[in-house]
Amino acid sequence: MKRITLLISVLGVASLACTVLPSPASPVPPPTAPPAPTLEAPTVVSNIPRNGFSLPDNLVDLYNRVNPGVVTIYTFAAPHPNTIPLGQGSGFVIDTEGHIVTNQHVVDGAEAIEVDFPSGFKAWATLVGTDPDSDLAVLRVDAPPEELIPIPLGDSDQVQVGEFVVAIGNPFGLSGSMTVGVVSAIGRVLQSEREAPGGGSFSAGDLIQTDAAINPGNSGGPLLNLQGQVIGVNRAISTESFTVSGSASNSGVGFAVPVNILRRVVPALIQSGGYNYPYLGITSLGDGSLNLRQLEFLELPSRAIGVYVTCVVNGGPADRAGIRGAGACGSPDTSAGGDLIIAIDGQSISTFSDLISYLVTEANVGELVTLTVLRDGEVVDFPLTLEPRP
Repeated sequence: MKRITLLISVLGVASLACTVLPSPASPVPPPTAPPAPTLEAPTVVSNIPRNGFSLPDNLVDLYNRVNPGVVTIYTFAAPHPNTIPLGQGSGFVIDTEGHIVTNQHVVDGAEAIEVDFPSGFKAWATLVGTDPDSDLAVLRVDAPPEELIPIPLGDSDQVQVGEFVVAIGNPFGLSGSMTVGVVSAIGRVLQSEREAPGGGSFSAGDLIQTDAAINPGNSGGPLLNLQGQVIGVNRAISTESFTVSGSASNSGVGFAVPVNILRRVVPALIQSGGYNYPYLGITSLGDGSLNLRQLEFLELPSRAIGVYVTCVVNGGPADRAGIRGAGACGSPDTSAGGDLIIAIDGQSISTFSDLISYLVTEANVGELVTLTVLRDGEVVDFPLTLEPRP
């Protein structure tokens, strides 16, 4: 069975048993919270090689420019004298104020966080904020200016399937490792790191799929285009392969949080420690579920595409707007009678991925949106006001 595996690396006792680390007992946060940064506008550049393009030369230059801004992150469960890290991941510098982006699951539950720079400089980090829905976290370190080399951010809306991409991180603790691949797909959906009320999980959408080799320890590291701009944050792999120690290994199917979600989430994490996602209050069949047999069973036209609503959460935005689900929430049975969402704000929706991507990249809490649904053979519009995820 394939498994979606988060990429934090859990370190064995033997490998670090003789390492002496400074005490994590008292990391000192900054005296006042800095204002939320204004992340620079992306520079729209082609990521497609042209005639005369020398891939090896460009990769050497890219690595030399970008790697100084990629860090290794160690997490600890208890203060000194317990010097053995719980786990290890990756991260990268985003500004000269000392802010570092990584995955939320890398630092989840940590009592102390160490950040190691490629130069050898080490510092204790303060956790600024986390977002389990996007699996992003922001740290802050007190470091000399020469250590803080921000990596420029790109524009994930410009990413195309087939483009070359580069991952830099710390797989299996091998700091500064670089791998190359292509964008395999865009708009993928994974489960959020946050549970939904009543069981199950929310969805994290618009992810980039890549075949660039990423492994445990790559979590939180940058996925880059060939201009050295961050287009995603490496998050997870789908794999059937495991090492003798039980760690997941690369299968050529990796997922990265797109940088345009980072642009929305990170300023809010720095300013307030959290981020609110728009919420509809529905569950639906997953992508690829609407095969011909499903359509016939659900009494839908053979050409119908969209998001089939299996249940509507009582009292949620969709419920108040009049959206109809096929049955009761929590029921394992799927029956006919639910609405098929075919558009939001006039934008056609083919899959659940499309709907989630629109909500997380285009919509905001408190906005009025219009869902267009197919109900009993008729196309009907339902306006509703988006609320924050509970």
